[in-house]
Amino acid sequence: MKVTTISIDLAKNVFQVLGMDCHAKQVFNKRLNRTQLTEFMLQQPNCDVVFEACYSSHYWGRKFLAMGHNIKLIPAQHVTPFVRGSKNDNNDTMAIYEASFRPNIRFVPVKTEEQQEILMLHRIRERLVKEKTACTNQIRGVLVDFGICFAQGYKAFEVAIWDIINDASQRPIIKLMANDFWGEYQSVNTRLDRINTLIKKLIERDPNGKILLSIPGVGPIIASAFVASIGRGQAFNTAKELGVWLGLTPKQFASGHRSVNGSITKRGNGYLRKQLIHGARAVVSHASKKQDDLNLWIMQLRSRKSICSTVVATAHRLARLIWILLQKQVPYVPQYAANQGVNHGTC
Repeated sequence: MKVTTISIDLAKNVFQVLGMDCHAKQVFNKRLNRTQLTEFMLQQPNCDVVFEACYSSHYWGRKFLAMGHNIKLIPAQHVTPFVRGSKNDNNDTMAIYEASFRPNIRFVPVKTEEQQEILMLHRIRERLVKEKTACTNQIRGVLVDFGICFAQGYKAFEVAIWDIINDASQRPIIKLMANDFWGEYQSVNTRLDRINTLIKKLIERDPNGKILLSIPGVGPIIASAFVASIGRGQAFNTAKELGVWLGLTPKQFASGHRSVNGSITKRGNGYLRKQLIHGARAVVSHASKKQDDLNLWIMQLRSRKSICSTVVATAHRLARLIWILLQKQVPYVPQYAANQGVNHGTC
């Protein structure tokens, strides 16, 4: 029997490998370590290799692609419903195999090393931002017990710390801790600046990045995160699918002839959604100063919706615009009422 599909349950050191033929009959079911897996896959005929899009999946995807196999990465949430019986490696591989044949399943494209490098920078940057916020919040909290209270925000933190450090009448322990907090704050700031500069340089060299940077509300952070995550949006058939994947569309509660839309689903990539909403908030706050079609639409929406609803709706529109421009490979050009005949990346 010739194997046509290989299902792999990925792990760090031990892998369960299931081989199936074209009649859905089991050819083999092996437990292999990392070295054995590479050697075993080199001996197999070119076929479909399916596994979950999870820890180390893109590394193995690139490795198996180089061997000539066809790789299909399946989102983990689409595999879970097919696990039958107890949760173990054998059942997981069978669930992955069954999920790969479901109609309308959207496979995850294998990311390049360059894309994963950018995403690595984003993950480190996100952690550093949390550390910076935690540092300022903690010193605000502990100093309240000494009657020292200052406003939220990095600027207020910097001013307050310098006042404490330069206050000759301040208690020695408080001045010591203020110096320690200031050193930690500066260290995190330096690392953040270095990562932000690197992200900006990388995205400005990328053709897709230049397209996204032309969109209102999209800066180097948002552009690089989207390019690293979705490439040219080849995993989505329409702009609407990207918005759904980002969790920017409302939940639907439907039964019979009754259909009610609720809050946004918040499914998919939470980091991309958060960054896009931050960008949309900046666009909404300056919409009254511009007269192009996008900003006029935002002002009309704002006149009948709350600020939060307007921001989310704008983020959804920006997401659709991102997909359209990446597909057309053209930069964004603002549209005005007198220039409707020209079509440059409208949505």
